[in-house]
Amino acid sequence: MIVQDVINHLEELAPLAYAEDFDNVGLLVGNKTQKITGILVTLDTLEAVVDEAIQTNCNLIISFHPIIFKGLKKITGKNYVERVVMKAIKHDIAIFSIHTALDNTLQGVNNMICNQLELIKNRILIPQSETIKKLTTYVPKNEAEQLRTALFKIGAGNIGNYSDCSFNVEGYGTYKGNENSNPTKGKKNKTHTEKETKISVTYSKHLESEVLQTLFKTHSYEEVAYEITTLENKNQNIGMGMIGEFAEPMDESNFLKYLKTKMNTGCIKHSSFLNKKIKKVAVLGGSGSFAINAAKANGADAFVTADLKYHDFFTAENSILLADIGHYESEQFTKNLLVAYLTKKITNFAIILSNIDTNPVKYF
Repeated sequence: MIVQDVINHLEELAPLAYAEDFDNVGLLVGNKTQKITGILVTLDTLEAVVDEAIQTNCNLIISFHPIIFKGLKKITGKNYVERVVMKAIKHDIAIFSIHTALDNTLQGVNNMICNQLELIKNRILIPQSETIKKLTTYVPKNEAEQLRTALFKIGAGNIGNYSDCSFNVEGYGTYKGNENSNPTKGKKNKTHTEKETKISVTYSKHLESEVLQTLFKTHSYEEVAYEITTLENKNQNIGMGMIGEFAEPMDESNFLKYLKTKMNTGCIKHSSFLNKKIKKVAVLGGSGSFAINAAKANGADAFVTADLKYHDFFTAENSILLADIGHYESEQFTKNLLVAYLTKKITNFAIILSNIDTNPVKYF
């Protein structure tokens, strides 16, 4: 197995195409063709984690947070980022980061928080837009079924709980190939009319390369006519945060006690109590102040996130309970998710969960 094989598995869980534009995800250090001796999974890649990888004979580190976030103009070892990169390169250790790609997937970071809190009826809090595309093409009528089947096989035509979705219109296509053409139907330099089926299918944007390859491979024409459009529809399976409900509501004080225990946090900063029951809860792992209004708009009684600043708490405006549980605490179960996932996908050697506590924040 090589590094790229593991990346392929991870992209099935969380395609990098859905990472936020500001992020730096993917293979940050190393060669994708390198053979793997072991895999170490961590939340952050620190020097101690690289040392752990060396000790456990792991030459691939899967890290949630990217160790390289901003550009590096020099690598001299003057800070922890440069030292990590230098040590990893010296010992032929590859580093891969998945970060907001996993934040934005349905079975990712925020789903883990919902599971930890035992929330039900969970859904994406802020669905992503411009992640659904539509292919429209024109194919000889007797080849339409073959092309539809090929596109469905790779995942095109999936809409929510439905698959094999397409729209089809029959008509006539005309064309005339020049002297350099090699038409599969009709003759060059002569206008040809063909009974065709217009096929339209939607697909998730990370499938675009495979969709086009399948189209060109399956279609019989020398020149394939097709159109691709990006839809404004929200993608209910891709996006930031989640919102769910408790089976039974609880008062605010008990909710915070429950939250503190379930999320194993030493401290919770929160906005003023509103003297109402907590039933619907929005969650967003990591820095989530940007989602406060979305949580309110979705009718959440509480919003669990991290890194809220002083003025962020004012935006509660007596309509929602804001709870800052800490950045590390909100994402701590992410590495368990990755280990469980990769263990099912890769059975020929162990996937190791890092023992290093990378939380830089301590509580007194």
